[in-house]
Amino acid sequence: MSTFYFVAQRMWKDRKGQDFVEYALLAGSISMAAGAFLPQWVGPTVSAIFSKVTSCMVGAGG
Repeated sequence: MSTFYFVAQRMWKDRKGQDFVEYALLAGSISMAAGAFLPQWVGPTVSAIFSKVTSCMVGAGG
C-alpha cells in the first residue's frame, strides 16, 4: 500500500506534459465552439473527414 501511495504522490506532483494536455483541451474546446456557432461551414468539412476515416476503417477491416 505504501508503494502505491508514493507512486501516486510522485505522479501527482510531476508537472511534465501538463502544458500539452492544457493546449489539447483548449484546442478541443475552441473547435467544439466553432462547430456550434458555424455549423453551415464547419459541418460539411467534419462530415467529410468522418466519412473518409470510416471508409478507411472499413477497407482495413477487409
